[in-house]
Amino acid sequence: MTDDPTPVEGPDGDDFARSARRPRSTDPLELGFTPRKPVPWLAPFLLISTGLRTLLAMLFGAYLDKRELQNAFGGGIFRQVGPDGGLWLDYVADLGDGFNGTYSVAYLIAQPEIEVDGHRLPRAQTLVMGGDQVYPSASYAAYEDRCKGPYQAALPVTPPERPTLFAVPGNHDWYDGLTAFLRLFVRSRDRHFGGWETGQSRSYFAVELPADWWLLGLDDQSGSYLDDPQLTYFDEVARKLGPQSRVIMAVPAPTWVKAGDDPTAYDSIDYFIRTIVTPTGAQVRLLVSGDLHHYARYAGPDRQLITCGSGGAYLYPTHHLPERIEVPPRDTLSRRASRTRPYDLVARFPDKARSRRYGWGIFGRLPLRNPGFGTLLGTLHTLLMLAMAGAATTGGGETEQRLFSVPLVAMLLVTAVGAVVFAKPPSAGGKREVRHWILGVGHALAHVALAAAGTWVWLALPLYDWAWPLPAVAAAVVYGPVIGLVATELVAAYLLVAGAFGVNVNELFAGQGIEDAKAFLRMRIDPDGTLTIYPVAVDRVARDWQVNPDTSPAASPTTSWLTPTRPLTPRLAEPPLTLTP
Repeated sequence: MTDDPTPVEGPDGDDFARSARRPRSTDPLELGFTPRKPVPWLAPFLLISTGLRTLLAMLFGAYLDKRELQNAFGGGIFRQVGPDGGLWLDYVADLGDGFNGTYSVAYLIAQPEIEVDGHRLPRAQTLVMGGDQVYPSASYAAYEDRCKGPYQAALPVTPPERPTLFAVPGNHDWYDGLTAFLRLFVRSRDRHFGGWETGQSRSYFAVELPADWWLLGLDDQSGSYLDDPQLTYFDEVARKLGPQSRVIMAVPAPTWVKAGDDPTAYDSIDYFIRTIVTPTGAQVRLLVSGDLHHYARYAGPDRQLITCGSGGAYLYPTHHLPERIEVPPRDTLSRRASRTRPYDLVARFPDKARSRRYGWGIFGRLPLRNPGFGTLLGTLHTLLMLAMAGAATTGGGETEQRLFSVPLVAMLLVTAVGAVVFAKPPSAGGKREVRHWILGVGHALAHVALAAAGTWVWLALPLYDWAWPLPAVAAAVVYGPVIGLVATELVAAYLLVAGAFGVNVNELFAGQGIEDAKAFLRMRIDPDGTLTIYPVAVDRVARDWQVNPDTSPAASPTTSWLTPTRPLTPRLAEPPLTLTP
């Protein structure tokens, strides 16, 4: 099924040996990887490290860009055709987060067949991973625990149909300059990813599908640009396209939506379509992406724009999505060369009302998912209280008053700057508007007011007059945890209010780490060229797993290692979408 210029090795590596030995328990030593909890996105050290990685990627991304070097890897056009002349194709993105969400989707993808709303959907012969295969950073250990391990547990051994895997790198895959991604998906000695064979030879690919459908996977280095070797590669691919060709493009991010905040975001995709695809007469019928962790479809005159980033990462809301967008957006370089077309939002999962209800869960989930965040707030508020208390109770001359005011001013500055910076635009290219400043300053004043109230309570207690070090112990053991919890709820209230104005929407949902509402696409290309898209959704992922009870000698080695104690109940996020030739 794959025409790959690089020979595919047989299943004789360490990964195959591990997969052939079925685990007897859920112990990490038996599984060969450690199932991880969802990433606590508001944990202090994670916030700092992620911010530094993002900054380094922005500042030095061009110097870490390995795409120019991939020209030495060789290239090729791959062909995927099923035994009946058609093809089943899966698309999943944003998958390498917590085990429950990631494995629930991987488990469904790996089953020989799933029944969804009366449709019997066999396992796909081709799997496309659409970006952000791991969180929070692209280390090889993180890939093993959060991505490869769960998928190997879902499909341990390659089945007879030999399904093939292709992957598009997302921004988190780029945090190490693509080193781990290339090692895992491109240059691996054992060309297996669980039961899937890895097919690509670069971080981008072109796959010829049945009935003159084509799948093009792009790598734009986190929205920066398309490199010359990549454009040269696709120039060669374009020689095989013609007016009868129809194209599916898998891209790292739904820039058609993000262009609302950053009008230049769509430029790379628009340039590619105008200069590579359009001159051949071929039609781009489907653009598919992850990056935003939900399912949403925009329909236009001759093209579908689908976001499906629900493979395992925390849920991102759908109720803020614009009901209509223009692609390319107006007043950009793309607009000067392309005719703008309207696209309407016709489907989303979860629906608007449910997405809005999820936002209210911030009060309970924020402190539970991010205990370190509460500890940080408790520490800062304790220091601010001590500074205020010192300034309020100091007697004597002007010099002594000034000495005690220094820590107070410092802590006030930390509080104000932190709260204002926290109110940030939704994208790196977005501009800080008046609403960001108003909400940020209001948030800062609320914390100062909370600190003043906490200081008043503290001074009213007899603890403050006790002999040293009892007041310090009481502040650390009693005041700190209590004020930390109160401050966390204050941040939760701010996030809910700010989210209503389109500010800190990502933090509102990242702080909750919602594992439910997952989805992937299962697509069928018939021999006559009809493409049918089944958006498979899971309202609630499994939380409890057991070793597969089928341990008989007759059991298939492809059977998933772990099964949910309560069956998953997939459904369609919307009725099947059919694109005719």
